[in-house]
Amino acid sequence: MAELPSGLLEACVVLGASSEKLRDLYQLHQQNKFVEFPLLDAEVLQVHIPPFVSKETNSSHVIGPSFSRVQRRRSFIKKKKRDRAPDSAHNGEAANHSEVSSATEDISVPKDLDLIALPQLCFPGGLQLSNEQREDAYHFLVFTDLLGNRTHGVVAQYYRAVQPYQEASIQNGHRWISSKCRLFAPYAVCVISKLPYYNALRDCLSCLLVQLRPGRQVDLAETMKEFSAKLSLVPLPPPGQLHVSFSLRPLLVVLPSRENQDGPIIDVDLHLPMLCFSHPTLLQILSCMLQEQRLVFFSSDWARLTLVAECLLLYLQPLTWQHPYVPVLSRGMLDFLMAPTAFLMGCHISHFEEVAAETEGLILVNIDDGIIQSSCADDVDLPVIPLSAAECFISRAESLQLHYDLELCHLGRPTDAMAMQAQRRVWQRRLNKQIQNISLELLVNIFRAVQDFLNHEHRVFNSEEFLRTREPADQAFYKTVLDTHIFHSFLRDRLNRKQDSFSRMELNTRNQAHRNRGVTETSRRPPMSELSRNGYSSYASPDNRLSRRLGASMPNLDQSPHESFNGISPLRPASLRKMTPDSGLKFPQKPVMVFRLPEFPPPLAYHYVQNYYAEMVTSLGKVISATAPDEAALLARYHYLRGLVNTVSNRRLDALEDFQSLYKTDSDIFPLQMVKSLVDSLSESDRLQADRRTELKRLISRLKRDQERERHDSKPEEGTVKRFQLPKKYMQLDEFVKCVQESGMVKDQGTIYRLFDALTVGHQKQVGPDLFRVFYTIWKETEAEAQEVCLPASVLEHIEPSECVFKLSSSVKTSRGVGKIAMTQRRLFLLTDGRPGYVEVAQYRDLEEVKVSSAPFLLLRIPTLKLRVRGRKEAFEANLKTETELWNLMVKEMWAGRDLADQHKDPQYMQQALTNALLMDAVVGSLQSSKATYAASKLAHFDRIKMEVPMMVPRTTAETLKHKINPSLELAAPRAVDALLYTPGQLWVSVSGGKVMVFDASSWSLTHTCQVGNAKLNCMLAVDQDQVWMGSEDSVIYIISMVAMVCNRQLTDHRSEVTGLALDTDKYSQKVAYSCSAEGTVMVWDVSTLQVKKSFHLSCDRLHSVHGFNVTLWCCSRDSIMEVWRNGSLKHRLNLPEQHKGSAATFSAVLLLPEREEVWSICVDSGQVCIWHTKDASKPYHRVALQDCTGCHCMIRVKNQVWIGAVGRSSSKGKVYILDAERRQVVKELHGHSDKVTALCSAEDRYVLSGAAKHDGKIAIWKVE
Repeated sequence: MAELPSGLLEACVVLGASSEKLRDLYQLHQQNKFVEFPLLDAEVLQVHIPPFVSKETNSSHVIGPSFSRVQRRRSFIKKKKRDRAPDSAHNGEAANHSEVSSATEDISVPKDLDLIALPQLCFPGGLQLSNEQREDAYHFLVFTDLLGNRTHGVVAQYYRAVQPYQEASIQNGHRWISSKCRLFAPYAVCVISKLPYYNALRDCLSCLLVQLRPGRQVDLAETMKEFSAKLSLVPLPPPGQLHVSFSLRPLLVVLPSRENQDGPIIDVDLHLPMLCFSHPTLLQILSCMLQEQRLVFFSSDWARLTLVAECLLLYLQPLTWQHPYVPVLSRGMLDFLMAPTAFLMGCHISHFEEVAAETEGLILVNIDDGIIQSSCADDVDLPVIPLSAAECFISRAESLQLHYDLELCHLGRPTDAMAMQAQRRVWQRRLNKQIQNISLELLVNIFRAVQDFLNHEHRVFNSEEFLRTREPADQAFYKTVLDTHIFHSFLRDRLNRKQDSFSRMELNTRNQAHRNRGVTETSRRPPMSELSRNGYSSYASPDNRLSRRLGASMPNLDQSPHESFNGISPLRPASLRKMTPDSGLKFPQKPVMVFRLPEFPPPLAYHYVQNYYAEMVTSLGKVISATAPDEAALLARYHYLRGLVNTVSNRRLDALEDFQSLYKTDSDIFPLQMVKSLVDSLSESDRLQADRRTELKRLISRLKRDQERERHDSKPEEGTVKRFQLPKKYMQLDEFVKCVQESGMVKDQGTIYRLFDALTVGHQKQVGPDLFRVFYTIWKETEAEAQEVCLPASVLEHIEPSECVFKLSSSVKTSRGVGKIAMTQRRLFLLTDGRPGYVEVAQYRDLEEVKVSSAPFLLLRIPTLKLRVRGRKEAFEANLKTETELWNLMVKEMWAGRDLADQHKDPQYMQQALTNALLMDAVVGSLQSSKATYAASKLAHFDRIKMEVPMMVPRTTAETLKHKINPSLELAAPRAVDALLYTPGQLWVSVSGGKVMVFDASSWSLTHTCQVGNAKLNCMLAVDQDQVWMGSEDSVIYIISMVAMVCNRQLTDHRSEVTGLALDTDKYSQKVAYSCSAEGTVMVWDVSTLQVKKSFHLSCDRLHSVHGFNVTLWCCSRDSIMEVWRNGSLKHRLNLPEQHKGSAATFSAVLLLPEREEVWSICVDSGQVCIWHTKDASKPYHRVALQDCTGCHCMIRVKNQVWIGAVGRSSSKGKVYILDAERRQVVKELHGHSDKVTALCSAEDRYVLSGAAKHDGKIAIWKVE
């Protein structure tokens, strides 16, 4: 069965007492036989389910029941009394019951609608007659099926006078009741929807009850059916900035959309829990929910139970509650509270004492009094939310303005009800967004550090290490939470790199130091500036954590760093404080648009309904035409909505065209399953028509291609999450590599290979579990000891804020005094004993000699570490006793790493040297043998390189090279740099597999990472101030917004991999983009509308680039360079030079120099640059030979220079050649990569950036002269 677009209404059910029972009670009431009316059993009286219209003729091809025009009658009215089985189901676990069929005469009830339990839930306090008219009452229900899917209901209870036939008199054709012995019976109308539109459905029911008021004589059955039919015509809004409204008179009902594809529908007032509970109590409740306790909510108001529970679940988004959820329990369902698992349920306050006395282990939440307690004690003895996160939440929440009247004191009163309703809606939406941000920040502050303990490659979470690094007071909370289902799902999403609201806020509130550390550092140690000036113990102190940890996410809070939430003055209501509740959390919000549906037609006539759909399609067509092309997100929502309407009205091809347009406007909301269903349901005639429409033919072929790819591609399991565990058996090399990577100590495979050699010196090449456990323990203990280093302010003044102490010796005697030698990533210094002081030993770059010497001691000579420092006459000598050899190895490695980092302008050498040194320390500590130092020397990688093969960087390279970036730093092995692009202030880097990284061009720090498809990206192009186009091997052009940093638009017109992109202007001076694909297709795009203006095909072998030049285009393929007229006709073709014909050489790049009327070309397997004249291109008129070059791969122009990325002949390493364009001579030859250079780009003609293939994977930044 196809996936169908859901409308607002799933079902509408009317419930009450049977007419026979009411007649009997009325007679007894007349005889005054009741002191109090008895409770009655409610029954289902009517059920109305869409669709409500039919058509005599039916297509032979239908998608499913909701699309068929031949239907059975979709409503029933109860005619007679039936015996009912005892009710046993509830609103939390809806199931199928065979008894349902006996309760319905002529209707097929949806499988997830349980009519057996519904009467209890619509009358949770029981059904009781009254001798007076009572006010209407509303409450809300949640139904959960066995798979956890939720359906939502809104119930309106109203009273109608009982009208026995014999007591009624007929006047003017209407039946009236005499005033004597009046009796009123309650009825319930339950509207059920797939989505939680609580406020909207309450508004709908309010409009319905206006029609059912006493004194208005209406046909109840017909009115209910017409009401249900109208709601069934309402389409649900797509995710994003478009809401849908409709008029039911007297109200305008608005359906808000979800904020994004994965976000929840929010149609409740999120501040309700803040009106019911104090902030500390609210945090206690959230803590219990995160720990998956058994929670029961109590209130005297049935409506309050569901609304408060729904708000609390929304506070936890994107975390989801996965246990039984029954916000309303009737009096007959209290035995559900005996369930042994975690749950969230609600019942009437009258049952509070009974539940508290008879059931143990419950968390009881009294909504009316705003208190929380345990069923076995007056307070809740459970771990609380970490203090720093709680302080931040309370500080934000106290600044919220929760009172609507105070907010609008200075405004005039709207003159009509709709304007007043709209004004309140705007205020509520703004408040809801603030509360969402505050609650989301709470979760980010609680779980931000989880990311640091994940290994994505092996899907491992190091829970023990995570717990060890939490504050002692918070560990009990985390220990409980880490074992919950809610946290397991959260972990799975993090390991899947899900881009949800949590990940977006975590990135946006991450401080700059943390972002930089992600690019250059691998250790989790906080820098000394974060450890505070009184040592680590102060840093861990609860009194000082708020500003330290949450400073990035609370940049503008008017609060002292040492002020706790208990110190805020209680003299003034918190909601009156003038403080911005979401300072630092405000993200750009797009204005919300509301599409108003046409007035409802007579909803029970087929042709009127079809006309209504046609009118809606026409209205959407008008707003689409009136919307500017740059409003792509809004256009996508209009197309989506029109696609839904076309679908339900059986205009399948029109619907497919609307959904196809989402690729160019917002592919994130593309309804894949619905489109597959539509395609599968097409008749033969529809398929023939689709083949004649280019866009539809392309869409259908892409769906088929994607389905084939899904069948053949075996994806790794995305649901598994493993906890790191120490090994229990001996490990060979491959197992050892995996175990070390899972532990989080080291990711680089080469380093792990050397560690394996070190740990297996002198015995078989396998590492035992005991040895690994000792090694791992020492590594972690050393890390913990370093974090506990207490440095006074006088010492901190001498080191950089970003420095960390990684190794601290025992107290030793040195030539500069007695103290402990501290090793940071920049220097060695002596922390003197007694009154702690700072004595600089050496910065690594200033070292001239490091060796083990000896000093006289009595009649012996003992080994010492001797350092000679540039600019100092006297050497530094330290008696490190048995650690002398180890410190000698570590300092030499750090010295060599510093030299290599300075020569290559690559800070990763220093970080790798630091890792090597720390591994040496752990190896010596774990082996404890005479061979321990020799084993540790296996890790002296850079020192060995320095001694054996001096890596002197050529002077020209050293002078031109400014810096290096490693995009593969967090990966186990380097990845090739496929494409580079510079936009003002940003560097875009594409590495294999569609991963795009964005670096800040001022600090070269990583700012964003996004996944663009799953295939290699061949080219990138900045089209305007907000668009970056990326051509992929999967034949798609992906469009990234530079402002929002999202990739939600695609151009899918190419049939094979996109290899080249270019920007130009047409003859009307309009900006156009060119794209080419490997099989020879060139397309011309209108940049503003993303429409193909023209396309043509060239006959060649793998077309890989296109360039505009005057009135022609220059296209480069492997076997030729073609000059093509703008209409696609070939002007002339440049073939490979004669000496290359018959060889493996192929063209790799072409460069146009318009003012010189020259075309420069390079070849993959040739070290020669060919220069052609544009007017006479029969053969190259000049050639430039590149010395020691076997192939060229990329070429760009910078000022009057041509830069060429190549590979060397003698060393097979990457080279960059710089040629003078006028003299056509090589002016520089740069050596900066260990693999071929595959990508080049220019940064404002001041710098050139080069990226290398996978054996190097780094980006070099070169200065342009």
